[in-house]
Amino acid sequence: MSFNALILAGSRGGIDPVAAYAGVAHKALIDIGGRTMLARVVDAVRAAGAARILVSTADEAVRREALTLGAEPTAAEAGPSASAKRGLALAGAPLLLTTADHALLRAEWITTFLDAVPDDADIAALLARRETIERDAPATRRTYLRFADGDWSGCNLFWLATPAANLALDLWQQVERDRKRPWRIVRRLGVMPLVRYATGRLTLARALADIGGRVGVRARMAESPFGLAAVDVDKPADLDLVRGLIR
Repeated sequence: MSFNALILAGSRGGIDPVAAYAGVAHKALIDIGGRTMLARVVDAVRAAGAARILVSTADEAVRREALTLGAEPTAAEAGPSASAKRGLALAGAPLLLTTADHALLRAEWITTFLDAVPDDADIAALLARRETIERDAPATRRTYLRFADGDWSGCNLFWLATPAANLALDLWQQVERDRKRPWRIVRRLGVMPLVRYATGRLTLARALADIGGRVGVRARMAESPFGLAAVDVDKPADLDLVRGLIR
C-alpha cells in the first residue's frame, strides 16, 4: 500500500525534561544506538511503504535532521491537532500519523495496523491491551483507559483514511482548547457515552464510534498484538527503558 506519513516533532514550550536528561536541545534529536529518535521513526515509516514523509517541527536543528533523512520539514502549528490538520492539507489522505518520540517503532507494526483498519474507517487509531503491554514491556508505566472490554493504552499511530478525518481533528482541537474547562469537553463528547463509561458498559470501539458519530466521522480502532508499540519516550525513565531494549 502506498501512503504518505506525518511525524509530529513539535514542542510544548519550555524545557523538555527528556531532552534535558539526554543533554540535547530537542527530544527528537536524542541518540539511541547511533540513530536519533527521529531517524528511527523515519526509517520505520519508510520501510513500511511511505512514499512521502513530512516532519512537523518548529526547531531548526530538527528541520535540518529531517532534510538529511530525506523527509520534508513543515512548520509546526500551535498544538499537535493543528499540526496534524496542516499535514493532512499538505499531503492529503490517506495519511499515517505518528510522533518523533516513538523510538521503538517498526515497519511491521505499521503494516499490521494498516491491514487491520476496518474498510469503512475515516480515521483509525492503534491501541494495545494492558496485558499485551505488560507481557512485552513489564517495566514500562503507561496511562490506561478502562473500558468494559479491558484496559487500553494508545500506540501513537493513527490512520487518516479520508478527508473526513479533518472533522475528528477539529474535535481534537476543541478538546485541546478546553482541557482546563472539563464541562465543555463533556458537552462536546456527549453525556451518554460518559455515563456508559462511568458504569462500566462502554467498550473502546463503541466509545470511538460514538464520539466520531457526533461530528460525522467514522472513527475506528485496531488492536495491536505488539505491546512495545505502546512505549514512547515521554519521561527520562522511558528513555532508559528504550535504550536498554535496543541494546
